[in-house]
Amino acid sequence: MMGLSALNPEWMPVYAVSATVGSVIGCIFLYQLSAKTGNKALSKIAPDKQNQIKSWIERYDMLSILVASVLPPPFPFKAFVITAGVFRFSLWRVVIAITIGRAFRFFLEGYLAIRYGQQAKEILEQNYPTIGITLAVLIILIFIGRSFFKNKDDESIPPAVAGG
Repeated sequence: MMGLSALNPEWMPVYAVSATVGSVIGCIFLYQLSAKTGNKALSKIAPDKQNQIKSWIERYDMLSILVASVLPPPFPFKAFVITAGVFRFSLWRVVIAITIGRAFRFFLEGYLAIRYGQQAKEILEQNYPTIGITLAVLIILIFIGRSFFKNKDDESIPPAVAGG
């Protein structure tokens, strides 16, 4: 994607959308396959990692999938999709999180390719762990901030009104 975007900058949005759609479709197939095969799908994932990933998804829902979809390899993104399928987490929520995360990642890669040309790949390879972790932290902070302000708004509603 980066090579194509560097050569044809005007096509970058098409490349990023195509990569996002392809990734989402692949993840839907992986989710469905994992849902059908059950625990067999988890056989390649160490049991302690399985439990940790399941716990993250149960606890943070879309946020865990979103962060996993933005982080660079070797982060086990597919393990999150497989786990979500095996434990039948909401497919729509998984798809929304993957779409947002992958679109962000592919548009960022496309932007860097346009901005830095052929050197973008090396720049990204050298800095993607830092960029990915920074993005993950930013996403988490946004969700925490959103939850904090949502809770503040809920506290300001009198109990008689809040209770119905």
